Amino acid sequence: MPKKAKELSALAVAKIKEDGRHAVGGVDGLHLRVVGASRAWVLRIAVGTRPGADGQPRIHRRDVGLGSFPEVSLAEARERAREMRRQVRDGEDPVLKRQASKAEAALASTKAKTFEECAQAYIAANRAGWKNAKHAQQWENTLASYVYPKLGHLPIAAIDTGLVLDVLQQRIGESGAQETLWLHKTETASRLRGRMEVILDWASFRGYRQGENPARWKGHLEHELPARSKVQKVEHHPALAYADMATFMAELRTRDGVSARALEFAILTAARSGEVRGAQWSEIDFKARTWTIPASRMKAGKEHRVPLADDAITLLQALPRQVGNEHVFLAPKGKQLSNMSLTAVLRRMGRGHLTQHGFRSTFRDWAGETTTYPREVCEHALAHKLADGVEAAYQRGDLLAKRAGLMADWASYCGSSRSAHT
Repeated sequence: MPKKAKELSALAVAKIKEDGRHAVGGVDGLHLRVVGASRAWVLRIAVGTRPGADGQPRIHRRDVGLGSFPEVSLAEARERAREMRRQVRDGEDPVLKRQASKAEAALASTKAKTFEECAQAYIAANRAGWKNAKHAQQWENTLASYVYPKLGHLPIAAIDTGLVLDVLQQRIGESGAQETLWLHKTETASRLRGRMEVILDWASFRGYRQGENPARWKGHLEHELPARSKVQKVEHHPALAYADMATFMAELRTRDGVSARALEFAILTAARSGEVRGAQWSEIDFKARTWTIPASRMKAGKEHRVPLADDAITLLQALPRQVGNEHVFLAPKGKQLSNMSLTAVLRRMGRGHLTQHGFRSTFRDWAGETTTYPREVCEHALAHKLADGVEAAYQRGDLLAKRAGLMADWASYCGSSRSAHT
């Protein structure tokens, strides 16, 4: 029978300084392990058997840490050691039990993650893959406005269909119970539902929740919410009739200022406001008479070449340039024009009911109703994706030569006195 260790007092234990394992008695196998300035309690305990080198069963002994000294006192260490030995007598493995307990605690911690925490983690993980910062900002803004106040603080594992509907059917404004997010801001609500679905899917992937996704549409929310196509009001950008273009352009050309020239250029090229305001001189090829807009600034995420008519070339050549500054349309402090600069021109002209984007519709109406250019040429001029997937697959070029003719005719029409009387 092994010799029992002498039962040391708390004072005697406190005086132990020498490196090594020191039996302290009171409970078989209890030691104080000293390594330099570190002192910790260790219990040597026999837990079952395992095969030896000769294949015969051998008693399996393992060390179990009971905490550091003096944070854990001698009395506490002995109490913990006795509890460990009791577990072994009951047929339990205290080490495996402790590991299981830690795993359960970790799982409980992950399941306690809130919807907002998961949303922020998802955005952070995917931000680099989104084409521009505005996309991430739209996610953050819509979630902060409509979701976080409702369920951002709740555990992601607790989000159910009722909570999702609370978000999508919340009242907005002050005009009554029927003014709900889904019915009156359908586009925003639809995007929000999709974002919630993605975040909940990500949380399931990370093990933070289980079960079906309560934000899914097909076979689920479609039974409660009317389809977007049935309730969404299609809002068109106010557009000028193409018959009035010459009169408008004549007036616009009397206006001084870079913003007026940017609006004129946007009309001549049928481009979007952001594409024009962000134009760089390095994108302009005067010899080839083209403006190449990089994919990063295009809505479709694809590089777009714009043929430049004579009027567009003349406009660009007359613009002031600043050494070391690449912006084609310079704001007063040498920066890019603001997103309201072109709208401000229209307001000063007494045309505040119009939008710059509406001139793209004016161009499309003119091209479709007064010219014989093929539909795909007109759609390419607007940098639209072809709706027909088969047609798009075969139409791999950008039809630049044909679009050059189209844009030249458009510029001529905008400057022609005939358009005011067509």
